[in-house]
Parts: sequence; C-alpha cells; structure tokens
Amino acid sequence: MTLLLKPITRLSLFQTHFQINNNNNPRARATSVSCSWSHGAHKIVREFDPKIPIEKAITPPSSWYTDPSFYAFELDRVFYRGWQAVGYTEQIQEPRDFFSGRLGNVEFVVCREDNGKIAAFHNVCRHHASLLVSGSGKTSCFTCPYHGWTYGLNGELRKATRISGIEDFSINDFGLVPIKVATWGPFVLLNMDNEILQKDNIDTDNVASEWLGSSSELFSLNGVDTTLTYVCRREYIIECNWKVFCDNYLDGGYHVPFAHKGLASGLSLDSYTTSIFEKVSIQSAEGGSKEKEDDRLGSKAFYAFIYPNFMINRYGPWMDTNLAIPLGPRKCLVVFDYFLEASFKDDKAFIERSLADSEKVQENTQMEDIRLCEGVQKGIESPAYSTGRYAPNVEKAMHHFHCLLYDNLIN
Repeated sequence: MTLLLKPITRLSLFQTHFQINNNNNPRARATSVSCSWSHGAHKIVREFDPKIPIEKAITPPSSWYTDPSFYAFELDRVFYRGWQAVGYTEQIQEPRDFFSGRLGNVEFVVCREDNGKIAAFHNVCRHHASLLVSGSGKTSCFTCPYHGWTYGLNGELRKATRISGIEDFSINDFGLVPIKVATWGPFVLLNMDNEILQKDNIDTDNVASEWLGSSSELFSLNGVDTTLTYVCRREYIIECNWKVFCDNYLDGGYHVPFAHKGLASGLSLDSYTTSIFEKVSIQSAEGGSKEKEDDRLGSKAFYAFIYPNFMINRYGPWMDTNLAIPLGPRKCLVVFDYFLEASFKDDKAFIERSLADSEKVQENTQMEDIRLCEGVQKGIESPAYSTGRYAPNVEKAMHHFHCLLYDNLIN
C-alpha cells in the first residue's frame, strides 16, 4: 500500500444541509424520508440475494452504485448505525486536543477534556446551526464563529451572547448534541445510534465484540495496537461510489498481477488466503523470495477489512489504514493514515528508504487503483452493465461485504 509523502491535517468533506431537530434527538439522522423513497430503496436492495452461494450468485445491481435514493438510504442504515472508525488516538493525545470531520450529513468533533475523558459531539451550534470548528487543534472551549455562543469541552453551553429578553430558554437545554465515542487500539470510533447513546458507559470489550467480532485477537497478534506511532496522511477524492473502492480492496488480490506489477513482485500471490468473520475479512500473503524481500513490506502482509468502510494494512514495521468516506452516489474521499512501529520512528535512514520505495512503487499502486475504480464507476453507469459474477476462489471477501450490506439495508 502507498506510504504518505505529505501530511494533510484537515479532513475536508462535501457540504450538505444538516439539521438537529428541535426536540434535541441525539441520533442525528436525516429522518425526513418519504415512505415512497424508502420503498424504492428496499426494492433495489432485494435485487441482490445473499442466500445464493457464491458459485451461483450474481453481484448487486448497478443501481446500488448509482441511485441517489439508494445512497441516502444507505447512509441512514449503514453509516448512522454501528461503530464507525473516524480517526486515531494520537489526534487527541493530550487534554484540549480536538479533531473534526464529516460522515454523510453528520458534522462531528472529537476532543479530550481537561480530565482526560474523550468526548464527541455534533459540530453544530445550537443557536443557528453554524459549524463550530474545522480541522484539528487545541482549544479550551468551542466558540461559535457566527454569534459567539460558547461551549465547554464537555458540551455544556457556557455563554449565549446578547439574548436578553428571550423567554422559555434554559441554558442547560442547549448544550451540544453528544455522539457516543469509544477507542480500540489506536483508533477512535463513533456510533450515532440512539440506543447506544442512552448508555452511560461503553465497555471496551463490548465495542471490540461489536466492531471486530471473533477476529479482535488476530489484530493484536498481528501488531495492530497502541504502540504504533503516527507518521503522516494523504487524501484522495475519487470519482466512484465508495463501494467500488471497497470491492477493489476485497477481490483477494485478483487484480494485483494485472494492474500492480510493481506490488506483485514483492508478494507471493499463490500464498494469498482469505478468512471471513462476522463483520471482518482478513486477507494475507507471504512476502516475495528472500533474495527479493522488501524490508519495508517484511515477510508477510496482513490486510483487514472492517465493515463497512475501514481497511487496515500491516506489513513489516508499517501499518496504513484506508477509510472510504461516501461523498455521493459517484464520489468518495479515501483517507490514508500511516503508522510505524515505535522502535523505527527515529531511524531516519529506514524511513527515507521506505518513502523512496513508496515513490517508486507504492505511489504508483494508488494511482493505478484510482484509475481502476473510476473506470469501473463509468462502466457501472453504462447501459451495457447491470450485474456481474464472482470468482469464487478469490472474491469471497467481496461477496461477504455485499451480504453484510444487504442485511444492514433490509432490516
């Protein structure tokens, strides 16, 4: 996978209208959806049948990747439920650190309070809906840039400016709308689900169980933990549906020898294996021959997909993560964050050599994937394509992903 060459500190996402309804519903969803809209999306969902074995199954129809009503339905059913990876713990390592982002229509901010507690809120002022902050940084409070309403890092409204004469108003009722937040390993997770929000405490073991299922121990065994040090970030806006990018990741290395000849030379593709868990699929491959072994890749690569849109790649002393954020039916933002084992963080020669390799091979791999994904999106939109088939021996993880989507969307 590609190593970052330039740090990017701001997660910039598309701007769409978002409102918190006036009864302070903590689950900030786009709930003003007509019955006909929902019915139409359900009809599209049912065009895929997860009960058909992969050997006989057809892929989801092209409308899963193009239809605007399906996209809106998908945001509600897939992304506004369950735990979603949004960042990493080093972004909020110290008290008063914060970072912000956007998922679908939800603007959020995550911070660490003075007492060390991690908190998350909708990044929306309760006065007239202005966004409070952007990017990341350090602050003692959140002050609205529009009219100066000020909130503590615990979300409480501290000051509402120039409201003399207002009636039926209690400052205690106008704090920021909270979002449930948790951490696992080096990752920060959010859950917009209303039922989760009602729970005062989130148990780490429960989060691991819900997010990773029975695969959680494998992540620790493969070095996905808090000892890793953040290095840098790169972001790409890709003209394709977010699922196209995920599908590309989940084809079991099928496309690697054809599209990524540079990467293929560093992996033993015959050793590629795929393991399926509740909401996770793990692909692994041995490194190339000892004579050709890349000290950046190491002897084995571990590629994990965590439903719905988070990918973790562990190889040698490096780890990179890919987060595919939907921006519309035919556009997504993919955020790449890069981490290194702490023992290597001061080894400048190794880092420089790895970055040079990235320039030579892995940067090309990302650009190749972008071209592939954008080409697939154009093909999906063609009248010549409706559905496809699976290669059963290599595309098990992709089929699993589509079945999980179906279950989320139909229930």
